Amino acid sequence: MAQSSVLTESPEYVMAPKSTGLIAVLTKFARRKPLGAVGGVLICLLLFTAVFPSVFTSQDPTAFKGIERLKAPSAEHLLGTDQFGRDQLSRLVHGARTSVTVSFGAITISVFLATLIGTVSGYFGGWIDSLMQRFVDAAIAFPSLIVLITLVAVLGAGLYQIVAALGVVSCFGTSRIVRSAVIMTMANPYIEAARVLGAHPVRIMLKHIIPNVAPVVIISATVSMGGLVLAESGLSFLGFGVPPPTPSWGSMLSVDGRAYMERAPWLAIVPGVAIGSIVFAFNMLGDALRDTLDPRLRGTR
Repeated sequence: MAQSSVLTESPEYVMAPKSTGLIAVLTKFARRKPLGAVGGVLICLLLFTAVFPSVFTSQDPTAFKGIERLKAPSAEHLLGTDQFGRDQLSRLVHGARTSVTVSFGAITISVFLATLIGTVSGYFGGWIDSLMQRFVDAAIAFPSLIVLITLVAVLGAGLYQIVAALGVVSCFGTSRIVRSAVIMTMANPYIEAARVLGAHPVRIMLKHIIPNVAPVVIISATVSMGGLVLAESGLSFLGFGVPPPTPSWGSMLSVDGRAYMERAPWLAIVPGVAIGSIVFAFNMLGDALRDTLDPRLRGTR
């Protein structure tokens, strides 16, 4: 007994408390999912650029300087200028704000609608589920690009109109994922216990179902944000995006890049690399979050 007490009280056998701080969690995540960590860093850089554009450039992205048109990258203009003499770095930095506003605004609308549709459909089932799912089937059957162009034409060209159109169009596919997660959650005994005790359906959905499907919603939202950035760029490329003179990566690639690609290739390369990097970042972070948050994919050492 004495020997056991000595071993227990010895400093060599005292276990240090496990660190559960934010830094420790992020370090563990970066070590296990390096590509997801790279994606997270790129997204943080995008957010910082959108909130504090003056840190990276002090030039006006809409200022016309005809004498400096189509200048190659130099010390004065790190990414060159376009056909109107506007600084490409300034337009790229301020265009990040457009991408952040569109992606985060649209995903907020999409997640709200998808969670509402999927939760109500999966919880009640029966004719309510059949009616809502037939509506979702009909919405998904239409080509998304055609629907987007139609909504933008009806609502008018503008940043908030594009956010609303993208949010509505992208919610239907996500609602099916949420519905599947809700149906799986409904099989748990505590849902039946709550029903037997007389809990209101709204309370059950808010207190028991939505918190359990939240990881699925987060993963789906993160992956979808890359597609939303690409969709906004595609609309701007086709001329249905944010109206000028507001900088947008899609319009930079379309209006500036296509017309002067051979003479000034940086006009197409710079926004193209920016769009590709952000889509890659959202996809990698979404895959990493899926492997981390989904208990079936976590694995063991």
